[in-house]
Amino acid sequence: MSIEPLITTLFLDIGGVLLTNGWDHIARRKAAEQFQIDETEINERHHLTFDTYEEGKLSLDEYLDRVVFYNPRSFTKQAFKDFMYEQSKPYPEMLELVHDLKMRYGLNVAAVSNEGRELTIHRIHKFELNKIIDFFISSCFVHIRKPDTDIYKLALDVAQARPEQVVYIDDRPMFVDVANSLGIHGIQHKDLDSTYTRLAELGATLNHHAHGEQWHNASNANSHSITPPMRHITTHHA
Repeated sequence: MSIEPLITTLFLDIGGVLLTNGWDHIARRKAAEQFQIDETEINERHHLTFDTYEEGKLSLDEYLDRVVFYNPRSFTKQAFKDFMYEQSKPYPEMLELVHDLKMRYGLNVAAVSNEGRELTIHRIHKFELNKIIDFFISSCFVHIRKPDTDIYKLALDVAQARPEQVVYIDDRPMFVDVANSLGIHGIQHKDLDSTYTRLAELGATLNHHAHGEQWHNASNANSHSITPPMRHITTHHA
């Protein structure tokens, strides 16, 4: 069995993996109820312009002018923004899992996410994401959105990692498929247990007292099948 390059890097989505989504249909429904505005109309306007906001081409104020404050309102823009920020909640066990993987294997960790600038910055600081994430390839910073392959390629360039050295966790199946098509080891996150199981299948194990191990991607060197052999990742003590 030949040993392939180390797994050196972890790419992560933020919304739906580490935190709740920043501004999804559930949050918009709550906003419509809280502020007594037309949910259908808000959603229609949202879908027409949210991509532009996520790509960093609109400020949050400009997005809200188009989506909410196109008519006079009885509430202030700041009150609405405060409500938006309050919708973000952490998934503590996933944050702990990423922290443990980073500490055990010495991984570079990058967020590869679609999100607007103000929400991204708020979430980074509120949940101290920069303590476990080394760099943020957010759509609002790089002006590219998933599933555009360029955002993954940019993340690889910034990380200085080859696709086979990267594990990527995202809750959206299409985004995982795109990562897989580039040779990245994609994991669709559904819940903590299934993600932990998939990481274990790739060879990652967690022990709170172990640090400095290496995470190898090993392929079956004896396979002559035309179909690529199933990949395995083994760990050994450094």
